[in-house]
Amino acid sequence: MARSERWTPYLFLLPALVLLVMWRYVPIVSGLRESFYSNGLSLTGAKEYVGLENFRRLGDDPVFWQSLRVTLLFNLIVNPLQVALALALAVLANQRLRGISVFRTVLLLPVAISINITSLAWGLALDTNYGLVNGLLEAVGFERQPFLRSVDQALPTLIGIVSWIGVPFWTLFLLAGLQSIPHEVLEAARLDGATRAQAFWQVTVPLMRRTIAFVLVSDTVVNFTLFAPPYLLTRGGPQESTNLMMYEAWQRGFVYGDLGASAAMVLVILALTMVVVAVQFAVLRPQH
Repeated sequence: MARSERWTPYLFLLPALVLLVMWRYVPIVSGLRESFYSNGLSLTGAKEYVGLENFRRLGDDPVFWQSLRVTLLFNLIVNPLQVALALALAVLANQRLRGISVFRTVLLLPVAISINITSLAWGLALDTNYGLVNGLLEAVGFERQPFLRSVDQALPTLIGIVSWIGVPFWTLFLLAGLQSIPHEVLEAARLDGATRAQAFWQVTVPLMRRTIAFVLVSDTVVNFTLFAPPYLLTRGGPQESTNLMMYEAWQRGFVYGDLGASAAMVLVILALTMVVVAVQFAVLRPQH
């Protein structure tokens, strides 16, 4: 192979690599640098280096700790919930039943709609006074519910909206994983006397371990950095009950102008996400 031909694949990859560096790694390095500087400018026009001061201020801020608690609780519920529902729907969509193609089409409709549009639509539907959902509840004899306006109901409602968006998307990946399992393997399990439940838990789930791990890790990353639904629907309220860390980081940087604290908070989110993902990989590592 000629020397010039060896470089041909890299030349084709070069535009994608340049965009990856520009849109991924440069912002990470820039954010890391920003976290060590104050948001105020000195007389010379340069930002003042403050070291770990921004992180210390976060540690003394009760709003930060409340946001951290809300984010951890949110992810503790939403990630296993979405994966479990997505797996159940994938199993159902994988059945050879009459009309299953229609079911798959309806199931995937939320994936085709922007998360912003879906969030706004649910916000209107759940409105306490004029929302469709409360109208239906009242029609069948139930009281109207505050949903996103209630301290107790806002976070569960947000989890439901995010799951409406996320579950069909992750179902796609799990359905692909189910369809990649050789039919002969399941038939052999049934011939050996395994029930459907036993075949699922002892054959299907172990063979799906890598796919489930990918979906769980990806879902975790998405939900730790979730921004649009709380921004559009609750603005972190009521009483900071839906104040997720990514929204709080945006608010500190672009509402209060404290870019140093905002960058520090984003790095905390990144570190926290990496720790959770590392634990997930350790737990879901295939057994040999």
